[in-house]
Amino acid sequence: MGEFENKVVVITGASHGIGKAIAEDFLKEGAKVYTIDINDGCTFKGDIGKKEVLEEFAKLVTEKENRVDVLVNNAPPKMRGIESCSYEDFVSALNVGVTAAFYLTKLFLPYFAKGACVINISSSRDRMSQPQTESYTAAKGGISALTHALAVSLSGKVRVNSISPGWIDTEYREYEGPDAYQQPAGRVGNPGDISSMALFLSSKKAGFITGENICIDGGMTKLMVYHADHGWTLE
Repeated sequence: MGEFENKVVVITGASHGIGKAIAEDFLKEGAKVYTIDINDGCTFKGDIGKKEVLEEFAKLVTEKENRVDVLVNNAPPKMRGIESCSYEDFVSALNVGVTAAFYLTKLFLPYFAKGACVINISSSRDRMSQPQTESYTAAKGGISALTHALAVSLSGKVRVNSISPGWIDTEYREYEGPDAYQQPAGRVGNPGDISSMALFLSSKKAGFITGENICIDGGMTKLMVYHADHGWTLE
């Protein structure tokens, strides 16, 4: 039996991409995986930006299981810029990207097993931006800050960490040229790069890690790029 055999794992935003990869990898390890997404293909279908959906989903899990070992808050918020983002769009992004992570953690708090952990999926956009990405960037910055706040509040009970992916191609496409070597690792990432870290942070090997944000971006945020460097030009 592996470390995750029969462990109860809950993942949001798991119908595709990073969330799906994490769910599949935990299943391979023998875990009991419960997933939610606004799209088909998960244990529960619903909009986690709504309080009642979170409560229904948490009830479904806790009626079947008497504990939760791992919670992965992965569901992505809307990306809208200040020119096009309405008040409602911005609130929706924060609800999905930050409030849902907080509220699910709160709902599962009485059920977290000894050694349980929460993993929040942030983004390298929590520290850098493109134009017209305010709703998404604000939500990702919020969940990074929520991570260390929860880690302190839940100290001795639940470890809480976050992962900030960089450029992750959810279709596992391979890139060459500037798209690849703008990253010191020499390639664009894929969901497996994030899933591997999620499983590590959930394991006993990471038992002394909490409150941390780990950026997995192939070094992209460390590379200083000027006009005409590395095959890039500003036009």
